Amino acid sequence: MRASVRQNTMTELPALIAAFTTLFIIIDPPGLAPVFIALTQGMTATHRRAIAIRAFLVAAGLMMVFLFLGEAVLGFIGISMDAFRIAGGILLFLTALDMLFQRRQARREDNAAEGQAEHHDDPSVFPLALPLIVGPGAITTVILLAGQAEGAADMGAIAGVIIAVLLIVLLAFLAAPAIERALGKTGLNIVTRVLGMLLAALAVQFVLDGLRGFGIGG
Repeated sequence: MRASVRQNTMTELPALIAAFTTLFIIIDPPGLAPVFIALTQGMTATHRRAIAIRAFLVAAGLMMVFLFLGEAVLGFIGISMDAFRIAGGILLFLTALDMLFQRRQARREDNAAEGQAEHHDDPSVFPLALPLIVGPGAITTVILLAGQAEGAADMGAIAGVIIAVLLIVLLAFLAAPAIERALGKTGLNIVTRVLGMLLAALAVQFVLDGLRGFGIGG
């Protein structure tokens, strides 16, 4: 059965599940856990908890900005949602390839090292909130979801999905040491590859939706 969030309002369960799955895979809370450990190495549990909460709040604020203003910005510069769906789908597909071949985690670790060198005391804004949580893929996904909303209820549902995923990120940060011990490096690699396969399929669906908007393959 083909899953397309365009066929349901965002308040319906299938659309909510599709939105949650896409955003969860893009942000990848399990993959962020070891990066959080690296960034907060040597800090007390209290300091780590404060950084995790601050990163959550900053990321939530940024995501809400893109949710409510992203489509307006696209309209202002003359980009249609169907064109953005195609471009966004391609970007998400490239992200999926990075996940499958482990290039994404290497870049995250590089960003973490850079942020640790420049902001040793507080990495909550950079690089945790931006660009590790709210990266190009997450921004693209939020704007795509906003383009599928048909009213205030749909926007509220998407906002709820965003907060739910970010709460999972927060929990992953707080439980990062336990997650890393439980899964190990091999386990984290397996999870990342499985999520990459799912993201690739969702990315193709976004491209197909955009093409249908232009009357191609409809």
